[in-house]
Amino acid sequence: MATTTPLTPPDQRRKPPPIPYGALWWAVCSAAALGLAACSSLGPHRVWGTAAALGYLAAALLAVRGRSPRAAGAVAITGAVLLPLMWLLAVERAQLEVRVVARSAGLLLAEGTPYLQRPLVPEDFNPYLPGMAVFGLPEAVAGPGPLTDPRLWMGAAFLAAFALALPAGSRSGPLRWIAACPLVALPLAVGGVDLPVAGLMCLGLALAGRGRAGASGLALGAAAALKWTAWPAIPVALALQAAASRSADRGECRGPAERAAWRCGLVALLTAAALVLPAVLRDPAAFRAHVVDFPLGLTDAVSSAASPLPGHLLATHVPGGRTLALLLLGVSALLLALSLLLRPPATTADAATRLALGLLLAIAFMPASRFGYLVHPLVLAVWAAVGETPGHLLFLRVRKQVSR
Repeated sequence: MATTTPLTPPDQRRKPPPIPYGALWWAVCSAAALGLAACSSLGPHRVWGTAAALGYLAAALLAVRGRSPRAAGAVAITGAVLLPLMWLLAVERAQLEVRVVARSAGLLLAEGTPYLQRPLVPEDFNPYLPGMAVFGLPEAVAGPGPLTDPRLWMGAAFLAAFALALPAGSRSGPLRWIAACPLVALPLAVGGVDLPVAGLMCLGLALAGRGRAGASGLALGAAAALKWTAWPAIPVALALQAAASRSADRGECRGPAERAAWRCGLVALLTAAALVLPAVLRDPAAFRAHVVDFPLGLTDAVSSAASPLPGHLLATHVPGGRTLALLLLGVSALLLALSLLLRPPATTADAATRLALGLLLAIAFMPASRFGYLVHPLVLAVWAAVGETPGHLLFLRVRKQVSR
């Protein structure tokens, strides 16, 4: 028999912070969308900015008139996600990542690897891990069309994973807000490979907190097979379960918690290996060129990820700046690792916050980075704020002690 023991003391329980649904929030979103429409040189971004600005403005007007947050959120999602998505699908326009994913799926089916053997220009490179090609398989099998577009499958994977990571009784509000948030609504409409990664990381941490180590490892392994940015989530989840093990040790029931942590890590690594290694073994040189050298700026082709963040500015304007940026990136990873060893996260919210901070530092110091990558720490931070309620504390499954 088994019982569950809460790891979070009752006095540390907290109510989730209120989600901003007021007129001011929607007005700020409208201004941001309008700014993107005016400044971006990318056609899909201009389409999104124009439609989203109108949708957010309508939501702000509804909020001013005292309409419910549900109504304002629905109008915002319609203007910022549904309308631009349908228009872009109709005219067959998308962000470059969508075409890269679709091409990688075709290559995977034809040649056993999602990577071109001799990439020359930035558009030839596929900087994602082999698992990302899964989202392009519908188009590779059934041909191009509105229902096979990779962005639909990436968006659906994100929304499903994020919803499952939330407490069962309070999913609609946070899900509606995150879908309407500009940093998420934009990739939902124009295409974004970071969304399913972020959703699976939240799901993996949530499952770890619920004591489902095997399922947690499966979700984290799937995320790790999509992009390098998901790999830090695995040690964070293990540290979370290590904290559970220490708590159980005080009750003389440490064994099950330790086994759960080992099981989570093993399943995650086996899942990632099963999805990544076949492509690595098929063409190791192509794999390295696409997913290691190109993102680090070590190829002749320059990545289009060039937002003015510290790492890019160092690599571009400072002699030896690329080496310095990579050094800062390594130091950030080391500090995160030390924090996990010295003070493991005690709750799922702590784990998500720690992971969000680590990814934020990584995004800041990567030589080739863009503002869109901020969706990772944003989604994790939102989930940390609303995903752990008094009804969903971190639980540890332990053996029931039989009194003699």
